Amino acid sequence: MAVHTSHVWRDTFRGKLLRCLRLSSKVPPSIHSSGLIYLDTIDGARSCIPYLPGLGQNPQTPNNISPKGVHHPNQPTNTNNHNRHNNNPTEPAMTTNTPPQPPTMTPATPARAAALLSNLAAVRARVSTAALQSPIPSKPIRLVAVSKLKPASDALALHQTPGSQLHFGENYLQELLEKSRLLPASIKWHFIGGLQSNKCVTLARDVPGLWAVESVDSEKKAKLLDKGWGDRSPEMAATNHDEDGRLRVYVQVNTSGEENKAGIEPAGAAALCRYVREQCPRLKLQGFMTIGAIARSRVTTVENENEDFVCLSDTRDRVVRELGLVGDEAALELSMGMSSDFEGAIALGSDQVRVGTTIFGDRPPKAEASVV
Repeated sequence: MAVHTSHVWRDTFRGKLLRCLRLSSKVPPSIHSSGLIYLDTIDGARSCIPYLPGLGQNPQTPNNISPKGVHHPNQPTNTNNHNRHNNNPTEPAMTTNTPPQPPTMTPATPARAAALLSNLAAVRARVSTAALQSPIPSKPIRLVAVSKLKPASDALALHQTPGSQLHFGENYLQELLEKSRLLPASIKWHFIGGLQSNKCVTLARDVPGLWAVESVDSEKKAKLLDKGWGDRSPEMAATNHDEDGRLRVYVQVNTSGEENKAGIEPAGAAALCRYVREQCPRLKLQGFMTIGAIARSRVTTVENENEDFVCLSDTRDRVVRELGLVGDEAALELSMGMSSDFEGAIALGSDQVRVGTTIFGDRPPKAEASVV
């Protein structure tokens, strides 16, 4: 039976070019009964549009139109999918797309797991001692185990009993995406690497168990993170760890003034914090983060204060005053201190330290690293 058309136009549907049809009243009964017109796309998939009756009179039928749908004149029909009919002639053949299977993760060897747990216990002991000796009163220090460029099995070995480590940090979005889909949803992920604007939405939208983004240094990035967090699917939102449903963010401050370092200048921190609080309703301003100068980190001790840590603390205090924050809102955290200097950071009031090599050992080159 010929299908009559009154108009043919081009549109984009699922990223594919379709020629869509307005059908006259001379529509095959099978299409009438289903209420849909089934179209074959130019790449061999099948899609549908609603049937709109009573449109057009005395149309001309293009040569590339058949009762089954529309075909590109140079595109062969995929007989494997489109000609597979079921017993009900009113329903089209369906194409089944099998989702890719996640890679298989090999658990850490007993020897590797034991070494990791020993390193973690030693770092925790040092953190506790530094907190007790700090002249600045602080709540319990949060330890973020930075697992970048290490296999997911390392993180799993520390997350499981008896390690029970909850907070893990990653620097690269693709690596974080892969690990967060392999590992338990109970892990609280921190993104601590340099943040590119074109990756903000994906980061906030697609990472299960994302607990915080610690490298926000512009209004644009904050707004894109806010958008991405709002676009999370219900299944993804179920992995959120914050009771009020917001994404924690830290404003990264370039305390050393180095041109190759990310982060906002200390003088601009208050304006960015105000923007996050007033213009990004899905974000929760958690505090401030810095990655200080390497030379200063190497000579940092409890007695030898790191200028970068002093600068971040002063920046936090100034922002609290300028924004008029009081109570819990004034309790903005300081995320500072890594493997070589975390004890000195705790002495200056750090609420969170990010430790990688002291727990996981030296990292391989990025090109040689593997998630599984």
